[in-house]
Amino acid sequence: MALWVFGYGSLLWNPGFEHVETLVARLPGWHRSFCMSSIHHRGTVDHPGLVLALDAAEGASCQGLALRVKPGTEDAAMAELRERELVSSAYLEKNLSVILSDGREVEAVTYVIDTGHDQYCHHTLEKQAEIITSAVGGRGPNTEYLYNTATHLTDLGIQDPELDWLAARVRELKAQQPQNT
Repeated sequence: MALWVFGYGSLLWNPGFEHVETLVARLPGWHRSFCMSSIHHRGTVDHPGLVLALDAAEGASCQGLALRVKPGTEDAAMAELRERELVSSAYLEKNLSVILSDGREVEAVTYVIDTGHDQYCHHTLEKQAEIITSAVGGRGPNTEYLYNTATHLTDLGIQDPELDWLAARVRELKAQQPQNT
């Protein structure tokens, strides 16, 4: 049986595993949100950043990518995903049903937020922009994560007005910062 992974954030532009098929997909009942405080990849314990997670919401739907893992590499792909996504246990690994753009419905490994974890958070969009503007973690600036995700969603034809607003607002905030000479 094929192993599928649902990507909605950095997995869109940096999956980290070999895949042989990629399709736009929709995950009903969940929405993409900067609701996870990042203390490893895009921030630190002293200066947390924010990363995307899936938060359950009745009537919601998240568009992203379904990636079919290259046959024979499933164990390596899952090991890579778990090392990356489960670094702080704020994500829960679930097998959820996604609807592919060609009409098929498949089970996909999906990482959703653990709403009981202390990294789960909710901020206004303005506060999210302020946090993202200045946070940096082990995988680089929080701005890079936001910009890459927003760009890839646009390139895929997936509309996410909140991410578009955030990307524009963070660019404004960055432009207002003093330049290092």
